[in-house]
Amino acid sequence: MRFTRSTGISRPWADHLAALLPSQCAVCRAWPAQRVCAACRGQFVPAQARCATCARTVPEGLARCGECLAHPPPLDACIAAVPYGYPWAGALAEFKFRADPGWAQALAGLMREAPGARDTLAQARWVLPVPLSRARLQERGYNQALLLARALAAPRVHAGVLLRSRATEAQSGLPRAQRLRNLRGAFALDPQAAPLLAGTQVVLVDDVMTTGATLHTAAALVREAGARHVSALVLARTE
Repeated sequence: MRFTRSTGISRPWADHLAALLPSQCAVCRAWPAQRVCAACRGQFVPAQARCATCARTVPEGLARCGECLAHPPPLDACIAAVPYGYPWAGALAEFKFRADPGWAQALAGLMREAPGARDTLAQARWVLPVPLSRARLQERGYNQALLLARALAAPRVHAGVLLRSRATEAQSGLPRAQRLRNLRGAFALDPQAAPLLAGTQVVLVDDVMTTGATLHTAAALVREAGARHVSALVLARTE
């Protein structure tokens, strides 16, 4: 178990306690508040109808978008907590690129409250964060998807099952077809753990879903191992 140097408190407990302490809201600067205050959560977490299998916004009353009906994805379900925009795009930039892992608890809280998320997590046998390449992990110092997954369902998070077998060029700005080409062969399953996925429910966790190429590639691999049900849970979904 990892302990902080100054207090001797285990790192998970230290992160949990820090998340509970009052501070200034990172969005509206209200004091005292959690990192994102209740008012900002209410204002910037809109209730939106979303496609059940890709989390795109759809008209009220529709369960699936036309693209998913025509070309069913390898995901049985996909849940997104917020749209990728203000203030969440900025929060994610701080979380991922400005060395602020303290966002994990607040952002995971938003994910947990998304419609269907609690049940999906409760029913999962495996919660698998989307892995980073070794170079990206060394550069950043942590995998943001792993921090989110641990904040969501620590006992069922298995970080070493879904592996990044090779690095890929940056995906941002690329069309879906090129993203899929980039990701070909980019993921692998731990050969010892892969047989244990057969017949189980799996949840993939990531921070942002854009075209779905990353999650679909990972989901297809998990399905090949025999998983019975594969879902994805993300913080933000682009439109």
